[in-house]
Formats: sequence, structure tokens, C-alpha cells
Amino acid sequence: MPRSALPVRVARGAMAALFAAVVVVGPASPAAAHAALSASQPGQNTRVAQSPEEIVLTFTEPLNGDYTTIVVSDAAGAQMPVDGPTVDQQRGIVRPVQPLPDGVYTVAYRVVSVDGHPVQGAFRFAVNVPLTGASADSAQDGAAAGSDEAGDGSRRGWLLAFAGAVVLLIGGAAVVALRGRRRVS
Repeated sequence: MPRSALPVRVARGAMAALFAAVVVVGPASPAAAHAALSASQPGQNTRVAQSPEEIVLTFTEPLNGDYTTIVVSDAAGAQMPVDGPTVDQQRGIVRPVQPLPDGVYTVAYRVVSVDGHPVQGAFRFAVNVPLTGASADSAQDGAAAGSDEAGDGSRRGWLLAFAGAVVLLIGGAAVVALRGRRRVS
């Protein structure tokens, strides 16, 4: 085989390996996705002047209403009575039965996205009182623990897909290079 044909064969082999990587990575992407809390009203670690009429959690994916739980607790851990949750696509909504007295509240959630993966977390907000540094820090820890459950799975899936693609690319290039060497010899 002429020497000028070797780069063409390497390029073809690389394209074949790239195609194989896309086939491996493509299906892994949607399976790695989970719902994650993207916004809330009241916002995480915020102070509001009066009791909210509703507490809205917005997620990155549609929720399964049959498996959505949202609980509001006061600083002592007592659950506050709420109506709901109701689910509207990517939003979970609860409405306090009575106005929340001044204080710090924790909103804890456990949701299942339509892909079947559960995600849980928590955050705090305050009604007409300062949100202390300690309570804000623990709220961030709780929210991070819940969002990491989704994030770890998603990161793990992407990392696995990326590693598979790299192995395919290197393996494909090695095969093409070895075939080229055998024919040149």
C-alpha cells in the first residue's frame, strides 16, 4: 500500500471510532438526567416580609405527581399544615393552611421525575425574622445533600460515557495504526 494511503485509513478509522462513541454517549445522556431543584418561591435562604400564600418549587424536569412530597417545618421541627402538594409539570406547589407566623422554616422535598429517579433535598427561608448564618449554612448543606443525589448520578453517567468514548477512540486508532503497519511491512 502506498504511504499516502495511511493517513486516509487513519482518518477513516478515527471517524468510525467517533461514530461508535456517539452511539455509546447518545443513549447514556437522557438516562443520566434527573430532576433537580432549579428555583423556589420563596427563594432559598431568603427573608420574606409576610407569610407566602404558596410555596413553589421548580425542577429541571417534569415531576410524577403520585410521588411528590413537600413538607414545611418550623424551627422546632414541627410540620406546618399545608394543602398539596399539587404538581404542574415541573412545579410542585403547597399552600399553607394558615399564615405562617414569623420565624424560620424548612421546606423538605422528595420528588420523582418522570424518568423514575427520586431526588430529595431541603432549604430554608424566613418570615419577617433574620435568617442567621448557622441556619443558612445548614439549609445549604441540606439542599446540597438532596441535589447531590441527582448530580452524582448525572456526573457518574457522563463520566462513564466519556470514558467509554475515549476507550473507543484510542482502541479504534490503535487498530487502524496496527493494520496500516502490517500492510506496509
